Amino acid sequence: MKKRQFNFYLFFLFISFSCAQKDTTIAEPAKEIYDIELIHPTKNIPWSLEFIDEKTIIYTEKQGKMFIVSDENISEVIGLPSIYERGQGGLMDIDIHPDFKENKLIFLSYASGDRERGGNTSIARAKLINNELINLKVIYKGEENTTRGQHFGSRIEIDNDGFLYFTIGDRGNRDVNPQDLTKDGGKVYRINIDGSIPDDNPFINDSNVKTGIYSYGHRNPQGIFLHPETGRIWTNEHGPRGGDEINIISSGKNYGWPKITYGINYVGTTITKNKALPGLEQPLYYWVPSIAPSSFEYVWSERYANWKGSLLVGSLKYMYLERLELNDGKVTYREKIAKNVGRVRDVKLSPKGYIYIAVENKGIFKLNPKNE
Repeated sequence: MKKRQFNFYLFFLFISFSCAQKDTTIAEPAKEIYDIELIHPTKNIPWSLEFIDEKTIIYTEKQGKMFIVSDENISEVIGLPSIYERGQGGLMDIDIHPDFKENKLIFLSYASGDRERGGNTSIARAKLINNELINLKVIYKGEENTTRGQHFGSRIEIDNDGFLYFTIGDRGNRDVNPQDLTKDGGKVYRINIDGSIPDDNPFINDSNVKTGIYSYGHRNPQGIFLHPETGRIWTNEHGPRGGDEINIISSGKNYGWPKITYGINYVGTTITKNKALPGLEQPLYYWVPSIAPSSFEYVWSERYANWKGSLLVGSLKYMYLERLELNDGKVTYREKIAKNVGRVRDVKLSPKGYIYIAVENKGIFKLNPKNE
């Protein structure tokens, strides 16, 4: 390698590493500003929750059921598709259309397939009428079914322009799926709500690729939110042993997995020595050791003192909700919320700005601010 090329490569690595921020020390808050209230108990795994209105929650359970909870009333939603429950797969995320009151549209992600041939992530839309899903239509189905039970991804988010984003993890095939644009898996997708592909998607004019792909090189994104100020899509994703990431998603970008990572194999062996390479995106932030991040939410509410602008992340591994503060694009503070509450699978703000969390095998909890 010529000296000038070598110096450029070193400069690139310096810039790349300076853009990625490793986890800071997590704090134990001296004073809790909230009380935790159990709103709805369940012995199953509540995977996702949404709000029809301030008093009405709709949520999914991984084994293939959906419920509406309002005050003391609990109703099961009927009309769900056949759910393929295997490993990490089952009935997963749910999102309601911004104009739900008028159009009653609801979107769900779930694993579909069968025990012999395996399955993959599907995205469907339906109308919710009188506790029943009607006119259900699959608008995207991940191909390359596999009997592997990991990395279905599958969070859903609608942006301000009405595009539907969703994630599919690498499905346990890291050496092929994340970097191959002809295959599903290890990607963030962007489609229209009817399942068609936007004409400005980054790979719309490429032959033989999945034109719904918006970004690639992901491992298993299980958290997503739409930033209310910038309109950008943010995700978090599971690393292997170390290397969980926060990413701000850009059209057509490659986020590196498994060519670059800050993690190692679960058994302690090296995946790659590369933490950065030309043309591959760096995470905004990464955790070492892994916290096993699930859900992801932006705190736009002022109901919790000094929390506005924070990020909330569920930790499956350490069984708490994590709050992160950012300044100038850097995480400057971390703290444990709802310590030891259990495996936090989802976190959402209600229409009035209250924080709710779904905890595996326990139920749905509300964080009530003490200053109210």
